[in-house]
Amino acid sequence: MTTLSFLNICLVLLFSTGSSSVDCNMLHFQQNKVNQASLQLLEKMGGQFPVQCLNENSNFISLQNVLSSREFQKENAMVAIQEILQQIFNIFSKSHTQTAWDRSSIVAFQSGLHQQIELLKMWFDREKKLETTYPQNEDFSRLTVKKYFRVIENFLKEKQYSLCAWEIIREEMRRCFLFIDQLTKRLKN
Repeated sequence: MTTLSFLNICLVLLFSTGSSSVDCNMLHFQQNKVNQASLQLLEKMGGQFPVQCLNENSNFISLQNVLSSREFQKENAMVAIQEILQQIFNIFSKSHTQTAWDRSSIVAFQSGLHQQIELLKMWFDREKKLETTYPQNEDFSRLTVKKYFRVIENFLKEKQYSLCAWEIIREEMRRCFLFIDQLTKRLKN
């Protein structure tokens, strides 16, 4: 049920933005809806955090701490959101054979991420035409996010893509979506 409603939301968002211009408030609303759906799918795909994984340690520096040291303008927040979603998509495109996660939730999650990435690209391309942007700031934002996700990828490799490693990553992705919500609020200003 959640899978179908998430796909419907994504499709409506995709088609509605193609026929009308998207302002920051609408984008904020849409991003919040998609983030909530993504969080629900993350929960559904794996359920509760396994007790046997509680002793695992990840020592990730939060994405919020990595990026909050930089003052984000509207376009930098958008670049960071796009890159975070792309990196989450890349992580969840890996094999999940060690997990007992719900396959349909994983597919719906990936599909929703892909749709949102495409929506953000369209919106950002339109905004870039209207405003002066600073490519060096965009590059810095993208590189910072990529570096953060490289740490996550290395953690998965080090733990040999174990169930507990994936569960820790699933928890970390929840925090990433909460941070995306914070960045999205900056788009309204």
